[in-house]
Amino acid sequence: MKPIKVDLQGIESRIVALPLPPAAYTGLAAGLKGSLYFLEIPTSGRFGNGGATLSRWTLEDKKTEKLAEHVEQFQLSANGEKMLLSIGHGSENAEAPGGGGKPTWVIAPANVPVKPGEGVLNLGDMKARVNPPEEWAQMYHEVWRIERAYFYDPNFHGADTVAEEHHFEPYVVSIASRADLNYIFQEMLGAFSVGHLRGNGGAIPEAKKVPGGLLGADYEIKDNRYCLRKIYSGGLFNPREKAPLAQPGLNVAAGDCILAIEGQELSAGMDIQQLLEGTAGKVISLRVGSADGKNAHDISVTPVGSEAGLRNMDWIESNQKKVDKLSGGKLAYVYLPDTGGGGFTNFNRYYFAQTNKEGAVIDERFNGGGQVADYFIEVLNRHIISYWAPRYGVIEHSPNAAIYGPKVMIANESSGSGGDALPWMFKQAKLGPLVGKRTWGGLVGISEIPALMDGGHVTSPSVAFFSPAGQWDVENHGVDPDYPVEQDPKLVSEGHDPQLEKAVDLALAELAKHPPTKVEKPAYPNYHLEGAGAK
Repeated sequence: MKPIKVDLQGIESRIVALPLPPAAYTGLAAGLKGSLYFLEIPTSGRFGNGGATLSRWTLEDKKTEKLAEHVEQFQLSANGEKMLLSIGHGSENAEAPGGGGKPTWVIAPANVPVKPGEGVLNLGDMKARVNPPEEWAQMYHEVWRIERAYFYDPNFHGADTVAEEHHFEPYVVSIASRADLNYIFQEMLGAFSVGHLRGNGGAIPEAKKVPGGLLGADYEIKDNRYCLRKIYSGGLFNPREKAPLAQPGLNVAAGDCILAIEGQELSAGMDIQQLLEGTAGKVISLRVGSADGKNAHDISVTPVGSEAGLRNMDWIESNQKKVDKLSGGKLAYVYLPDTGGGGFTNFNRYYFAQTNKEGAVIDERFNGGGQVADYFIEVLNRHIISYWAPRYGVIEHSPNAAIYGPKVMIANESSGSGGDALPWMFKQAKLGPLVGKRTWGGLVGISEIPALMDGGHVTSPSVAFFSPAGQWDVENHGVDPDYPVEQDPKLVSEGHDPQLEKAVDLALAELAKHPPTKVEKPAYPNYHLEGAGAK
């Protein structure tokens, strides 16, 4: 095969746009000479269970031909004549072998539309003979190759990787399960002394789990009955969290008692979770009323498998109400659970909705990290650069989407990774004080690493943070608060949040020193007289 030579000189002037309509394209692949294959993502911007549309564009006729729908992924053969497709269960192949909710694998010609049922692979009887000790030994050495290839520091923080590999190798011979191998990974990589270094997964058998069912409520026992002390709503605006007892029309309130579940009477001597076992996601009937059975009525509810989201939303809204009360409505409260999708959603939802406030408390406790969220810092650091006066109404300013008063950030020992970077940048930008505890201390980040042969994986921290001063920073130390505050258990049990309350105090103190200035319109100009004088 002749080598392909690419003439880079002036290549930018030889770019030609394909005659394709604007859309979300992905998975571009070159086929036989003059043909291109690509996936078009649905307008929702998500694959979901529907997959994407696979099409082929040919240079000869400059036309696009649709080959298959509901495609999750595809791969062309080396000669470009065949293709392997993973087709989701929204397609006509859903009930084919390998279907039933799982993607169907198909091998089909690459130059014509895929016919329903053609080339379907029956993977139901596929088996692989595995020799676990040999696999474990291979993966053990593979992990060391991965670390030597990807770790950001060629000196491995002083660890002798060759010696360590020899040292732990005898243990691999003695293990009896894949879980033991993960344990060895954790032990042998400890010498690197770095965060984000971990290994898990793999071919580990799992016991079949029986789903439970939760009603999103706190209970208290009254007169031998389970009674509702608190109902979690999950934020009535929030479509992601379905609160079983807070749906419209149920006519249920705190103080009501659950008298029966699916027709079976419930008393305090029973475990309510026993009657709710296996009900998550299913519609069931509850009889609710007073403890003595008066005003009893039946309702239909759908229990959830987890209340974590409901309770987290309640915590956020409770903090917001507390900040509002303590500050007399002057301060905004914004919680950032991470610096990924959840954090960006929360920031945009809560921060911009409170730009009428005079200051802000930014809470990033338990922040799970994600990306380096410099966007947050840019927005928090906005300053007024101009005013705009209409004939009637309030004076506007530019930029108009910001809070311009004092800001305080709260972090704790569970804030890590992107949750380390955010408070570091907050302090670096001198946006305000940091309250709470020293953060986790993990700013050597990770990127994609090849999976192990049984699907398990390890990480290899590959990109490390250092400051503009030219010093490695944050890793293995964290970000120190300006005001260290412990979450005293006694105070917390009494309903206090010492860290939050300290943040509010600091913001209010700064606001008292530098209250917002009242902006007045200047005197209106008289350009007519000024022009006449000039003449």
